Amino acid sequence: MNFDTHRAGLLLHPTSLPSGTLADAERWLDFLQASGMQIWQMLPLGLPLGGLSPYQCASAFAVNPALFPQGQATRPRPDMRRFASWHNTQRHWLDDYARFMIIKQEQGGAEWTDWPIPLRDREAHALAEFDAVHAVALKEVMAVQYRATVYWQGLHAEATTRGIQLFGDMPIFVAHDSADVWARRDLFLLDESGHPTVVAGVPPDYFSETGQRWGNPHYNWAAMQKDGFAWWRARLRAHFEWFDLVRIDHFRGLAAAWTIPAQEPTAIHGEWVTTPGAALLQAIADEMGALPLVAEDLGVITPDVTALRHQFELPGMAVLQFAFDDHADNPHKPENVHPDTVYYVGTHDNDTALGWWRTLPDHAQHQVMQRLGGVDADAVPDAMLDTVLHSPAALAVLTMQDVLHLGSEARMNTPGTDNGNWRWRFEWEALPSDLAPRLRDQLQKAHRCER
Repeated sequence: MNFDTHRAGLLLHPTSLPSGTLADAERWLDFLQASGMQIWQMLPLGLPLGGLSPYQCASAFAVNPALFPQGQATRPRPDMRRFASWHNTQRHWLDDYARFMIIKQEQGGAEWTDWPIPLRDREAHALAEFDAVHAVALKEVMAVQYRATVYWQGLHAEATTRGIQLFGDMPIFVAHDSADVWARRDLFLLDESGHPTVVAGVPPDYFSETGQRWGNPHYNWAAMQKDGFAWWRARLRAHFEWFDLVRIDHFRGLAAAWTIPAQEPTAIHGEWVTTPGAALLQAIADEMGALPLVAEDLGVITPDVTALRHQFELPGMAVLQFAFDDHADNPHKPENVHPDTVYYVGTHDNDTALGWWRTLPDHAQHQVMQRLGGVDADAVPDAMLDTVLHSPAALAVLTMQDVLHLGSEARMNTPGTDNGNWRWRFEWEALPSDLAPRLRDQLQKAHRCER
């Protein structure tokens, strides 16, 4: 990312479009262009399992078919004569993903550790027999991924013609019940039956008194290092083919990862274990050159994490909602934000600006109004947007919920809970006719778009 630029973008996952899919993505791109926005940020595009969270998916490579228009809505029409060539370039993940999805369906959705042992343990004769019996179904699962890829390529091209870059999101960990872990048990810390011995999460923090126990298996970094991080390099290549910019969620896990014994019910009891993030990023840089990555470095960040980010010249993140305390060195305060930053009022894990403001006690509200220049209470959410836009950050990202002045009912996710998350959508009719020109005017005043 070029830190000399001064751009703005909107954060909106495709499920939050009115259709809940990419069917109206071109209209969305038109809105972004009219608004002066040059970045569309979204959450991971993977296929959620056991819920709606895009951070717990069936594959680190496959996309969620439900995000893509079906049938005649698919544009451009994919040339299936090219499918075989595409398949050859993707079979390092695609074949096992297709197997995983079909076996899972036949096993009633059971986790792979509960499958019949020959399939669970990928015995060669069992896989060969399965492939022979399910040849047609396997090809269809793969073809769905191919059609999604072709559709995305067309959408990406449309965005480029409008001067809009696509900003993706990559979870640092993968789900245990995924094709990746089933196919490459050697790359994860598992016991003989395939269950994790330790799981990922974060210790108690701003969001939770007991921390967050995500349950993802930890990587076997020693095994990954032996082949030059081939799996990771393939994963980053796939993301760079889809996006112009990619956020690594929980970047601090590339310096050290919170490691929780699998039997622990919460994230309270764990330890930080050092990870070879520098070697990994260097291997990726050696192959790909400049890294269009953003480091999600929120939370308690130690000097080694910041040093790793600076070593590879990656922008970090700051969130204005976290800025209103009495610590002068708080990196989220506008005066402490540097150009190598993506600055937010709030992310998908925060309440909306209005919802956050309404929950503050009176003394905290007074403090916020003063810190924002003595604005009136009604003006606080808009003042927060203006503060982010007028900051030195190379990229300012707003959420659609904040642009529309919505309250907590429009919150995308509440970390540590699984009730009602990931469901918010806007309606085209809810967009005032003058919204795009008003946004463009705001961006022009902040020198974040051309006149």
